[in-house]
Amino acid sequence: MDWLTKMNAAIDYIENNLTDEIDYGVVAMKACCSSYNFQRMFSFITHTTLAEYARRRRLTQAALELQNTNAKVLDIAVKYGYDSSTSFARAFSALHGITPSEARQTGTRLKAYPKMSFQISIKGESVMDYRIETKEAFEVFGIEVVCSLTGAEGFSTPVDLWQKCHKDGEYERLAANAGALPNFVQGSCKVHAVENYRKTEENTFAYMLCAFVSKDSKTEGYKTVRIPAQTYAVFSSETFKRDYKENDFFKILGIMQKVFYGEWLPTANYERADGANFEIYGGTGGEDLTVELWYPVIAKRNK
Repeated sequence: MDWLTKMNAAIDYIENNLTDEIDYGVVAMKACCSSYNFQRMFSFITHTTLAEYARRRRLTQAALELQNTNAKVLDIAVKYGYDSSTSFARAFSALHGITPSEARQTGTRLKAYPKMSFQISIKGESVMDYRIETKEAFEVFGIEVVCSLTGAEGFSTPVDLWQKCHKDGEYERLAANAGALPNFVQGSCKVHAVENYRKTEENTFAYMLCAFVSKDSKTEGYKTVRIPAQTYAVFSSETFKRDYKENDFFKILGIMQKVFYGEWLPTANYERADGANFEIYGGTGGEDLTVELWYPVIAKRNK
């Protein structure tokens, strides 16, 4: 299958460059998609970032060399991208639970992270409703953070933003400033979320708690973004309870995102387009919520 071929070509590139610099733009090119789309897809399917996967593979191979060769620890460290034996020992110990020197002792247990491969698994255990819709251009406004695709320190996450805005009252203030909802949004929730709506620095993406711009919206002090006309694959959830403390809310999103990337997209007649994707919330405005995930897509060309 074409999707499998592309994904496994990306993994092969990583595997062939464990001792060199890994260009995540090239990884994405092997999969025939943007760096953002590939890294988000990878993390939702595998539950780890692309950078963390590469780190684990490097440290797995380093452990094998420590056990099976007489190479110096520093030489192995440099080979797998570490600039000193100290930084290598720190990373090695964090993964394996022992030092590089201890790894050379007979009978020592080490962790092994094998090369990943992608396969299609036909489960049929659950059904998720979806539809294809085309929207004309519209505008949104709201509160933005820039997030890391690689899990780099110093960046906020979407979860952080939601929790902060609920804690400091910014969620309620944005809802009060939202104005009327467009006719394609069901329910009474005024605050939604959008990501990947503008270009950011390499290996990052923009994420915003947003409201739709209408004639009675109060947008002053917020970031406003124009979303161009686009076709979306729209996935709908069952009703669930709003529960930010226990993160059930975010677990629902994770399940839906994995279904889209890991089950629907590989077998659909559509490809993920490089554009803004949305979390559109419905329900009564109380504790019962629904969510729709809008993914920009384009129809595959017939070969």
